[in-house]
Amino acid sequence: MSAALQLPAVWAASPARTPVRSEPGWRPATGAGCAGGAKAPVISLGFYRRHTDRLLRRYLYASMQVGRAPSILGDPVGRGWASSRPVRTFEDALIFVLDVERCLGRLNALEREVLSRIVLQSYTQEETAALLGTSLRTVSSRLHEALDRLTELLLEAELLVLPG
Repeated sequence: MSAALQLPAVWAASPARTPVRSEPGWRPATGAGCAGGAKAPVISLGFYRRHTDRLLRRYLYASMQVGRAPSILGDPVGRGWASSRPVRTFEDALIFVLDVERCLGRLNALEREVLSRIVLQSYTQEETAALLGTSLRTVSSRLHEALDRLTELLLEAELLVLPG
C-alpha cells in the first residue's frame, strides 16, 4: 500500500480499459493507425481534477505538519528514498511533501501560480485574474489545464492511483 490516494472503482460504458499515456499501448487520439479509420477515444483526466485538488489540499496540510511552508514556486529539494507505505509517520509525510513538490516543480510558472492562488490560498478565479492581470477566461482554462497536467505527473510518480 502506498501513500497514494486510493480511488473507488469507476464503472464505464466500455469494459475495456483505455491505456494511459505512459503505458506501452497508448496511441494519440488522432485516428492514425486505427482499424477502419475509427478514431481512438480521447483520454481525458478532467474527471480526476477533484481528486488532484484534494491531494493538493492534503499536501498543504502535510507540509504544514512537517514544519515547512508549501514551496510551490520553486526551491528544488532533493529526496533520499521512496516509500510505498501509507503516510503514518513524520518521515512518510515528508516524503509525500517532497514528491508532490517535485511534481509541482515540473509545471510552468503560470500553472504553479494559478494552482497556488486558487487551490492552496483559496482565492476565487476572479481574484486570481485580477492579481495576475489576465482575463477570467484565461485563469479558468489555465486552472483546468494545470490540474490535468498535474494529474498526469502525479500518475507518473504513482502518487495518484486510478482504478483499473
